[in-house]
Amino acid sequence: MEKDAGALKENELAAINRYTRRELREEDVYAFSLILCDNDIDRDLERFSDEALDTLSELFVGVTGIADHDPKTKNQSARIFSCSVEEVSGKMTSDGLPYRRLCARAYLPRSVQNQEMILALDSGIRKEVSIGCSVKHRICSICGEDISECQHIKGRKYGNQLCFAELREVTDAYEWSFVAVPAQKAAGVTKGYRGQTDPVNKTVCPDRKIGDRKGVTMELEKKLFSETKQEFSAGEIQELAERFRKLQKSAEDGRMYREMLMKEIRKTSALALPELTAETIVKMAEGLTVRELNELNKALRNKAEDVLPMTPQLYKAGKTQGGNENYSNI
Repeated sequence: MEKDAGALKENELAAINRYTRRELREEDVYAFSLILCDNDIDRDLERFSDEALDTLSELFVGVTGIADHDPKTKNQSARIFSCSVEEVSGKMTSDGLPYRRLCARAYLPRSVQNQEMILALDSGIRKEVSIGCSVKHRICSICGEDISECQHIKGRKYGNQLCFAELREVTDAYEWSFVAVPAQKAAGVTKGYRGQTDPVNKTVCPDRKIGDRKGVTMELEKKLFSETKQEFSAGEIQELAERFRKLQKSAEDGRMYREMLMKEIRKTSALALPELTAETIVKMAEGLTVRELNELNKALRNKAEDVLPMTPQLYKAGKTQGGNENYSNI
């Protein structure tokens, strides 16, 4: 850690007091440095474009930090008061680009309630971070199209080129979180604003939240049913689990609706096709889809109405009969 852990640098107190209701003194504040994200390929096989990093450096100023992306007031822990993109001299990304990272400075008040948090930061226990943001485009590194609409699969090599998604056009920065396992390998609290990240605990995050991910289920399905062996990130596993739960609910709703249709078909078939038993009708309908069952039910109802005796014409509400304005048999 720095000699004077949590100490402010020149002019930082003024930047912090932009967000406070009263003027804080230097001894009231604990400040620390962190790396939010970078332009290297992360565990989700995605990376931020340089333009996206530059936009994030503007959007994250003033954004509060929470825990595990849980947006509750009690989880608020610190606030970013300055943010910038830096290029690390001599370092390259895994695919050979100059390495750039989004660095930030954050603060929290020195208080009895925050002593545990400060100790966790100083000792390196509370370190890894993940960001929540929204992007418009996830571009395939192979073909340059939206990766949800192309045929390429993240993680697979096409020739010597790895398929991954480049995140472009950031539209919002929601929050940043302390997490146990980040997707980006170099995101986290650092020893100094310009210092090197601990090589053992480098981070960029599996549970980073990316908004506006149109068609991501299609992409996961491509990967899930691929003929080659695939590895899934924690975020993808969570997404598949959520998709499975939704499918379970839809399947249950569909089962109940199908049972309702079958009950109605048995009733109407007794009138429309009295020569057939209910068991025969059920067997005939077993292989039909819900759309086909609806068509069959409609046809049986029309047939049943043809064989029913004529019924008196009904009067609609508001019509008169024998001077009674309130008469209605609906």
